[in-house]
Amino acid sequence: MECEKCTCHHKDNQNAILYALLSQNLSHSRDSHGPSQQHCLCQKRRTVCLQTPQVTCQAASDVLVKTISFMKNLPSFQLLPWEDQLLLLDSCWAPLFLLGLVQEMVTFEVMETPAPSMLERILLNDQCKRPELQRAQPTLASVQRLQCCLNSFRSLDLSPKEYAYLKGAILFNPDVPGLKASPYIESLQREAQRALQDVLVLLHLEDQGRFARILLISSSLKSIPPALITHLFFQPIIGDTDMLELLSDMLLMK
Repeated sequence: MECEKCTCHHKDNQNAILYALLSQNLSHSRDSHGPSQQHCLCQKRRTVCLQTPQVTCQAASDVLVKTISFMKNLPSFQLLPWEDQLLLLDSCWAPLFLLGLVQEMVTFEVMETPAPSMLERILLNDQCKRPELQRAQPTLASVQRLQCCLNSFRSLDLSPKEYAYLKGAILFNPDVPGLKASPYIESLQREAQRALQDVLVLLHLEDQGRFARILLISSSLKSIPPALITHLFFQPIIGDTDMLELLSDMLLMK
């Protein structure tokens, strides 16, 4: 929803953006203690970054290592053709990583990142000198959607066995295009889902809808773009390194 007082969306004011920038700079010079009143009121469009990147990125890296180790320790995964392993890795690492964040109880907060001055970029030709500024930055809205998905999973309070079988059901996705062993992968997914159901019968016999809720919420994890996860949790560490290349190298490590 657009804010009525926000000038950045007024099409009839061609100078609105430059005016907002200059006004913002003027406000900063007058009062450095009220940032919430010095920016565009469309808060969810604001770009954000981790509040404590050192701590959070380290915790995220640990979860990623455990995620790849989970794959490597599955004999059924190791028996797949290498091409299928890469396709499943590319398709499933993000939701598996997010599930790991919940299991390891990793929480994080974000803060607003100051937008680069448009006037500065024009005068200094900064876009050519600093191409990283052209990348899509995580927005408050996208991070809030991510945190909402994580909180939904936390509310389920899964047991270790539920986590393990759910990870298997997510990993062995026969619908990934290009798979050579799709029928075998489909059988592995059914096996993981049956094992999850058996655990639910033992642990939550009275909750008949728990299996459906788990699958529904797990599907929401797949809606989170891997690019958002990479930029938020790993780019401060790996920079411009290709994420899939890094993951495949981790998968090959002994």
